Amino acid sequence: MKILVCVSKVPDTTTKIAFKDNNTKLNEDGVQWILNPTDEWYALVRALELKEKLGGTVSVINVGLPDTDSIIRKALAIGADDAVRINADPVDSYFVGAQIAEYAKDKGFDIIFTGKETISYNGFMIGGVVAESLDLPFVSLAIGLEMEGNTATIKREIEGGKEVVKVNTPFVVSANKGLAEARIPNMRGIMAAKTKPLAVVQPAQVAQFTTIKTYEPPKQKQSVKLVKADNVQELVDLLHNEAKMI
Repeated sequence: MKILVCVSKVPDTTTKIAFKDNNTKLNEDGVQWILNPTDEWYALVRALELKEKLGGTVSVINVGLPDTDSIIRKALAIGADDAVRINADPVDSYFVGAQIAEYAKDKGFDIIFTGKETISYNGFMIGGVVAESLDLPFVSLAIGLEMEGNTATIKREIEGGKEVVKVNTPFVVSANKGLAEARIPNMRGIMAAKTKPLAVVQPAQVAQFTTIKTYEPPKQKQSVKLVKADNVQELVDLLHNEAKMI
């Protein structure tokens, strides 16, 4: 079993976000970067579980600049065999997905894992872009995955319930909460990660379809107005004239 896990660098959830250059760039001063949780906790760990059960290798891939290497090393410390970093600024989801697909197209991977989403942009897009670029089946929001031969039985969340599908390798799958339990790298893994291969490759020529015009933080929460239960007219007036909801 040859597995590729896509990982990304994101700001820690406790980071105070600010922008610079007229709100066109993230101000990275003081930002604590981490391995994207859904990539780490669910996609990577389930890939490792499959390797431990069935044999094979687990590789991780990232589209990023040199400051991402420490994040990739954490994935190696958790148990991945090797890693590759595509040396490019991850400008948008299409660019990232297309770069991963270009790298993976002739490598013979049986499964390509992504996390459900990054906690920075919440775009849900990478898995679909990779699958479409490689002309592979894509199963999203997986909460269970079992292999029998070259056939995977995948349980996924859908609106109002759950769905079970079967798909043959190769395929792309995005991992959701429930697919695996997080692992903490131990000292042996941390030491081993220092010598595991981390290849750096140059990006392919891929179109960039989007540019950042401006960032804007969410509006501050406003104070709450309380209306007495018997004063329906006041509530209607507030919803109509202030909240503009009716």
